[in-house]
Amino acid sequence: MNNSFKGAGVALVTPFKEDKSIDFDALRKLVQLQINGKTDFLVVQGTTGESPTLSWDEKIQVLNTVIDENAGKLKIVFGVGGNNTVEVGKLFDKLPQGVDGILSVSPYYNKPTQQGIIEHYKYIANCTKLPIILYNVPGRTGSSLLASTIIELAKVPNIVAVKEASGNMGHIMDVIRQCPEGFEVISGDDAITLPLIATGAVGVISVLNNAFPEKFNQMVHESLSGDFESARKKHLDLLPITDMLFAEGNPGGVKVALETRGIMAGYLRLPLMPVSTELNDKIKAETLRLINA
Repeated sequence: MNNSFKGAGVALVTPFKEDKSIDFDALRKLVQLQINGKTDFLVVQGTTGESPTLSWDEKIQVLNTVIDENAGKLKIVFGVGGNNTVEVGKLFDKLPQGVDGILSVSPYYNKPTQQGIIEHYKYIANCTKLPIILYNVPGRTGSSLLASTIIELAKVPNIVAVKEASGNMGHIMDVIRQCPEGFEVISGDDAITLPLIATGAVGVISVLNNAFPEKFNQMVHESLSGDFESARKKHLDLLPITDMLFAEGNPGGVKVALETRGIMAGYLRLPLMPVSTELNDKIKAETLRLINA
């Protein structure tokens, strides 16, 4: 199994109908947009997919739909995480064929010590042969993976990468500096993907990529090839929409962009709410500018 997750990954949103049931037809359109836009891998049921509001059965239905529509073209990473270690470990036996890797968020709410986080990941890694991507997002979990914790977990054979969404450049560069060969650092923040690649990250798991895979994927691959002059132009051109998409929470903003592109309706499940009318109008205008440029 190829355990590398280089390049431009996308944290897929979950489309909903007006009654808040899953819109599987729109999900298939979204997968095709990614394939045609040359995305490198799909991440199913991360936070951007509104995973906290989906039942396990719904998550598997979404996963099976993506596997079917993808038809083996792109790698698929599935989000399997939680703060009940033993229960998380039981979920791996319920996964269908077609999953290439696992994205697993650091345990949230109960705020374990660093040793507790290490033991959590070691336990779940022992429950699957699939490669695991650690997910460090302290703004959502209430605790952070220290660089020393990540380096320790990198010794586990099937823990192969970390998605870094701490926003702490010093910390992330420290992980890149110390991580062993073969262990990958992946950006979890669209706005700092280019500078992170410049310092050694291998790619990104992106929200922006849902709606703008054509230009964003080019930027990522130009960065990886060292063509920073071309990449910088695209990066700066995408910065305004990046700021807009996160101004009132994710994925409300990116769903407006996808609605503008005719991929899906912008419905969200509570407790998430649609973005304000003012922001909605700004996102629509900028989306039209980017896709018509």
